[in-house]
Amino acid sequence: MIEKEKTHSLLDRSEKLELLARWLTEKQASKLVALDVEGLCPITETLLVVTARGVRHAQGLADMLLDRSSEDNIEYLGMEGYKGGAWILMDFNDVVVHIFQEEHRALYNLEGLWAEAKVMPLPEDGEDQ
Repeated sequence: MIEKEKTHSLLDRSEKLELLARWLTEKQASKLVALDVEGLCPITETLLVVTARGVRHAQGLADMLLDRSSEDNIEYLGMEGYKGGAWILMDFNDVVVHIFQEEHRALYNLEGLWAEAKVMPLPEDGEDQ
């Protein structure tokens, strides 16, 4: 039996970030912030931090990202926190998505933790949220 090797999309980091942010915005994620942590973080180049309205919304956002990234052959490495839904981390290699409940986002304050990171531009629909 010959196994077909899975090929991944050749999107660069900014294209992937824009696509993930647009998908999240379409599903009503709010307060999107992208941080350029290249050279600051050893495991990724970009953090995309978003807020969900509740546990089910956070899980729905994660499910949607899994489905859409699979359809578009975007490399997906893993996920943590799905069952609890307070903080879901999704690893897309050079972009790591953090889906938070409002109170957990304030508590962990990733934007403060990575204060020296440059804020990256996002699609217009996500900027004002």
